[in-house]
Amino acid sequence: MTNKPRVIKDFDKLSSELQEQIKLNHPYGFDKHLIFFKDAKKKFVSALPFETEDRYYLVRMTREEACDIILEDDDYDDDGLLKLDIKAEYSAKYDDIIIPDKELSEEK
Repeated sequence: MTNKPRVIKDFDKLSSELQEQIKLNHPYGFDKHLIFFKDAKKKFVSALPFETEDRYYLVRMTREEACDIILEDDDYDDDGLLKLDIKAEYSAKYDDIIIPDKELSEEK
């Protein structure tokens, strides 16, 4: 487990830069990468984990919200895939930031 500070936030409350990095890390969508845990009130919540150099984020969202974000986002195509030109743009923009891209080797 990491010793980084944990931050729990909604996707729409994140900076656009952080949203772009998350999209770059998850070019096939978010719903299959959600984790479930109990919050401070002992309620089960789901979130998308995302780690930066200095923080560990839990981006709070349900499966339905994860799918809706992708459907409504112009950066993703009709099949729910990050558009190639957007991926290239974000890759160039964040080339100095190491983002582990586990999904590149995954088959859709």
